[in-house]
Amino acid sequence: MRESTPIQRWPAEAIWQAVVSQLPGFSIEILPEIDSTNTELMRRAKEGRPDPILLIAERQLAGRGRQGRAWVGEPGDALTFSIGLPYRPANWSGLSLAVGLSLAESLGPEVQIKWPNDLWRLERKLGGILIEAASQGDQSYAVIGVGLNVRKPSANDLRTPAAGLNEFWEGATAPTALERIIAPLMSTLLKFESEGFAPFQSRFHARDAILGRQITTSEGVQGLCEGVDRLGALQILTTQGSVKVSSSEVSVRPLS
Repeated sequence: MRESTPIQRWPAEAIWQAVVSQLPGFSIEILPEIDSTNTELMRRAKEGRPDPILLIAERQLAGRGRQGRAWVGEPGDALTFSIGLPYRPANWSGLSLAVGLSLAESLGPEVQIKWPNDLWRLERKLGGILIEAASQGDQSYAVIGVGLNVRKPSANDLRTPAAGLNEFWEGATAPTALERIIAPLMSTLLKFESEGFAPFQSRFHARDAILGRQITTSEGVQGLCEGVDRLGALQILTTQGSVKVSSSEVSVRPLS
């Protein structure tokens, strides 16, 4: 029988103080349970409530990953949150890569990014990112959802073997993880809005889990991964020449 999870104490005041100077009007909301933080913030945006907010769920009943994949866990198993904010970058391309880079750099030297939006450690999935946008007139609103495993999931039917923060961070909890990553992440989001992905490109290469490896995509493209370009598009050298992949709906798998 599994031990009960201790009550999680969120450092909301410290996080708010670290962020509000960068994002006036910013607020934090912590919910014990919800279907999905991304879904909730998208609902609010469509209802005309495009406020800058960090929404944290201790448990998601219908958490979503890319391509509609489920993300469900018990309290304490994972850190699940979404950031919503009015957002108008000149180009949205590469946003998930910049977010992943910020998270990886905050979490440790062994954490890598697998294009387009997964966090890996030692070839195993540590977390994922889901970015959505809503528009009303000339206003756009971004919802950046993040899920990080604090403990390795017990499920054994995952497409990619899983990893957990507590494997390399003694005493890791969802609140301590959030406190470590949130201020750098907010800085990254604001820098991306004004400058795009290009300033992050070289740093991304240092964390790229598939750079220099033979890969295959869900569209049947195979070849050598040559990294990403200044807009975050994946560059693949095939026998027919160089191919660029920019759609976040394309899955990528290393062959070696």
